[in-house]
Amino acid sequence: MPTPILQRFTLPNGLRVVLYPISGVPAVGVSVHYDVGFRSEPQQRTGFAHLFEHLMFQGSESVDRMEHFGHVQAAGGTANGSTHQDYTDFYQVVPSAALERVLFLEADRMRAPKLTAENLRTQVNVVKEEIRLNVLNKPYGGFPWTVLPGLLFQTYPNAHNGYGDFTDLGRATVDECAAFFDAHYAPGNAVLTIAGDIDPGRAVDLVLRHFQDVPARHLPPAVDLSEPAPDQELRKEHLDPHAPMPATAIGYRMPDPLADLDAYLAHMVLCVVLTGSGESSRLKRRLIHGASPLVTDVSTGCGLFGALDARDPETFLCVATHPQETSTDRLLDVLDSELEDLAARGPLEEELVRATALSSVGMHRKHDMLLARTRALGAQEVLFGKAELVDELPGRLAAVTAEDIALAAKSLRPYSRAVLSLRPAPSPVPRPSLSGS
Repeated sequence: MPTPILQRFTLPNGLRVVLYPISGVPAVGVSVHYDVGFRSEPQQRTGFAHLFEHLMFQGSESVDRMEHFGHVQAAGGTANGSTHQDYTDFYQVVPSAALERVLFLEADRMRAPKLTAENLRTQVNVVKEEIRLNVLNKPYGGFPWTVLPGLLFQTYPNAHNGYGDFTDLGRATVDECAAFFDAHYAPGNAVLTIAGDIDPGRAVDLVLRHFQDVPARHLPPAVDLSEPAPDQELRKEHLDPHAPMPATAIGYRMPDPLADLDAYLAHMVLCVVLTGSGESSRLKRRLIHGASPLVTDVSTGCGLFGALDARDPETFLCVATHPQETSTDRLLDVLDSELEDLAARGPLEEELVRATALSSVGMHRKHDMLLARTRALGAQEVLFGKAELVDELPGRLAAVTAEDIALAAKSLRPYSRAVLSLRPAPSPVPRPSLSGS
């Protein structure tokens, strides 16, 4: 099937629109990505971006509380939202005939969500319960993404825990929510993506009908995320009262995907060489399938939430769960030896062929479903101004060379990483701090 022809345009109020017609798909995906995430929230208000995502489902000018879900489900579709480091997205997939209904719903809450004291109080409690469920009362809850940034990074936007501190969440006011909406949920700070069974001309008409009268608003300056990489190895322990065995998370700084995408992609293929090709991958062969296994599980990855899901600075991760007898230093020795070998000699030919093929096929598979492709198009547009990257990635990953991987391995140096050691804690222990700083 030929690659769909992507179209984009911008409304006078600043809303960027991406159209992506796909033939033979009897459904349409719609997403709205706002250029605001964990790293945009104000100090002393950790968790605010995630809290606000919840508030956006509590009704709007013409839609009552939680009715957004009801309208989408009544049309035979699904809807949800999510908060990331640098964006928040709201998305749905519906039968093609329901496109206008979804556009009306998204435009209505972009225009005026219902920000009331009751809605705020309810959603603060919902978010607190989500944190209890996913972090405080769960083995390895939030590990490592809620705690590793506080070790690897130094500035508040990069280092704090985006899930939020209970005290910060409880202090949020309706006035602060209104100010956050005005600053970050303006049409000029958003990307609307429509993909699937669409007629582009009709889609343009519907977008104009529902979004062109959403008032433009002044946008705040972009958050300054810049900070130097560490010049020494950083170490810290994290206690987990529910974990059955220790774990270690190692974080390195990634290349800037906007300034050096090829280097970033080489790190993605390096992940496959290290842990992503089954028993033959280097770290799994050494750490799990050797004569004396050192870990029960090991993985590597680009990004706290996945590859190309945030702007620079971002994190290259290696995470292992292991018995008490396996020391952090023993684990680091194996990792360093494999990185040094790859830096000096590059991967073997069969490793390269396998890793690039798996990377390319994996990217095709990741975006195969309509919802995933719709969200990916919007994310790449809001982060990097290039939704087309979704279609280009499989070919670019397949073209990564042995030399590229060697350079990626060489960049992951012991003197510029963070090593976070999770230790099972005797119960009871004080509730872990969620400040992330």
